[in-house]
Amino acid sequence: MTPDRTLSRRAPRAAARPASRPGNRELFRQALLLVVLATVAAIAFPLRAAEPQPRRGERPPGTPQAVGALHTVRNIPEACTRLEGVFTGDASAPYRLQPVPVGGTCQARARWVEPAQARPAEAAGWVFEDRIRVPAAGCPAQEAVVEVWHKPVEQPLARDGQGQVRIYLQDAQKQAAAGKMQPLPEFTARMALAGKPCR
Repeated sequence: MTPDRTLSRRAPRAAARPASRPGNRELFRQALLLVVLATVAAIAFPLRAAEPQPRRGERPPGTPQAVGALHTVRNIPEACTRLEGVFTGDASAPYRLQPVPVGGTCQARARWVEPAQARPAEAAGWVFEDRIRVPAAGCPAQEAVVEVWHKPVEQPLARDGQGQVRIYLQDAQKQAAAGKMQPLPEFTARMALAGKPCR
């Protein structure tokens, strides 16, 4: 007697599904998004480049200052100097600018020169650094315009790892005794009034 052979039927294997691919709609949406982004970039970058760029050192107008209010116009830490200004209310000299030495532990690496003595100009080696506009609070049509100039000096001294010139006290004393002091860079500022005075 032959054993009963029953054929066991196996469940059919599920057909392997292909990896899901994005449909045509999704591909079209992504392509359209890329085209839109590229178009926006092509329009925005030339417009940004066409914007007028501010001149070197040109600042937006500062806070309007009242008559008699002493204010700091700019700090010049290299020369241990602070520029202070004040609207005087005097028609003959409406604005006064004065350099104020900064005390404490400040060690000057440059010197301040009065504008009448310096006469800053590019032809004389001066470099324009900054223009600060100070509006008058009681007279919006008038503002003081302060220009800061810098006269660099070529330093033949060796520099450290950070690119800074290191001058030690003993070396400076020896140079002074020998009459071989290195010239220092110079800073100056000139002031002018712009606009019309108010009556």
